[in-house]
Amino acid sequence: MSYLDKIHACNTWEPAAFVPFIRRGERLGSLRRSAAEELRRWPTRFRVTQTTVEWIETPDDFEGCTLALAEVARGLVDEGVIPYLHGEQYPVTAGGREAARCLVDRACAPFFGMRAFGQHLNGYVRTTRGIEMWIGRRSADRRLYPGRLDNLVAGGLPHGIALVENLRKECAEEAGMPPALADRAVAVGAVTYCRDSDRGLKPDVMFCYDLELPDDFEPRCTDGEVETFYRLPVQEVAQIVRETDDFKLNCNLIIIDFLIRHGLIPQDDPQYVAIVQGLRSPLPASDQRPTPTN
Repeated sequence: MSYLDKIHACNTWEPAAFVPFIRRGERLGSLRRSAAEELRRWPTRFRVTQTTVEWIETPDDFEGCTLALAEVARGLVDEGVIPYLHGEQYPVTAGGREAARCLVDRACAPFFGMRAFGQHLNGYVRTTRGIEMWIGRRSADRRLYPGRLDNLVAGGLPHGIALVENLRKECAEEAGMPPALADRAVAVGAVTYCRDSDRGLKPDVMFCYDLELPDDFEPRCTDGEVETFYRLPVQEVAQIVRETDDFKLNCNLIIIDFLIRHGLIPQDDPQYVAIVQGLRSPLPASDQRPTPTN
């Protein structure tokens, strides 16, 4: 296995297997064809064809659209099409979070192939032996990726909360970190990927942070989502990423990005350029327009 294999694993999807989810000429998601068929039960709300799903008769206002989509989501859960609702509201957007047209429950975003946002933080310590990274192991009762390795701090980014505030919250919950320490995190860009999962399409954006921690810092999970923590030499972390499937899938990308930025994957690596490009994989085009219908 290689770093590039991990990037490819997060970017495996066949565009022909999905149809655009359109509202007023704007592509807001990508539905698997079987998912599109599920929306035929609401013929007054969705026009389903072989090439698109168009959300018709939508309310003009943000709140009205949110309520209409929530009603559909509850129906899909009641029918067992979507297994559960998460309770966090994510922006429905063809661009950034600030361009949200309405909100959707976090658990429903993959069904509609809607863009989701998250924040991932690399916590590390500089020692006389070199860089060491703090890694978490997800609790065995997590719905997704139980028992897998994770970044020190990683979480979703709901609507209506600023990036800095959400990062403070995640740092406190997942690592017992005070706000003053969390505020020392350095924003280092974003990683994007698009993956066909068993829940639908995930065209996701992860905002990335590096935080150099004091030698005496000991993470402490306060929300039960992390089972234990490890402080490992960065070379060992790199080997785990490269040679195993121990990490939650998208966390591999965050660590690979860290390795690139800290010069731990050399520029003369034969796959260097492909790795750098793969960390910012293009998301489904947001400017596609359906053929006008009357």
